[in-house]
Amino acid sequence: MIRRATEADVPAMVELVHELALYEKAPELCHLTEQQLRAALFGPDPALFGHVAEVDGAVVGLALWFLNFSTWEGVHGIYLEDLFVQPQQRGSGLGKALLQALAKECVDRGYARLEWQVLDWNKPAIDFYKAAGAIPMDEWTVFRLTGEPLRAFSA
Repeated sequence: MIRRATEADVPAMVELVHELALYEKAPELCHLTEQQLRAALFGPDPALFGHVAEVDGAVVGLALWFLNFSTWEGVHGIYLEDLFVQPQQRGSGLGKALLQALAKECVDRGYARLEWQVLDWNKPAIDFYKAAGAIPMDEWTVFRLTGEPLRAFSA
C-alpha cells in the first residue's frame, strides 16, 4: 500500500534513508536524525514531502521529495530526493507504485516534470527508470558546493 507519510512513520523512514546510504556505499555520509526529518516533513512550514510503502503494517519503502520550478515551463515540478524499497521487497511493484504516486502528484497539480538523480553504477535502478519511460539527462552535469568550499565561497 502506498500512502502519504505521517509523523508516526518518521523513525522507520530514517532507518530506510540509512539503509539507502549503505546501499549507495556511503553510510558514513548519512547523518539524518528523526528530529531533522520530523521538522522537515511536519514542521510549521514543510518544504519536504514523503510517501511510504507499507506491507503488513510495516514501512518498507519511501519516496522523499520537494518542489522545484521550471522557469521555461513556468510551473513547479517534483524533485525526488530519495526512492528506496528494502531489498526483500524489491520486485513486488512497490518502487513502481511509489514513482507512480509522484507522477500522479505532478499530473493532479499541473506540475511540468518529475526529476531525480541516480548513481551511474546503479544499473538495476537505471533499467527500472528507463522502463518507466524516464530519459537520462546525459548532457547535464550535477554540481555541488558543500562543507568548507561552501563556507569559503559564501565569504
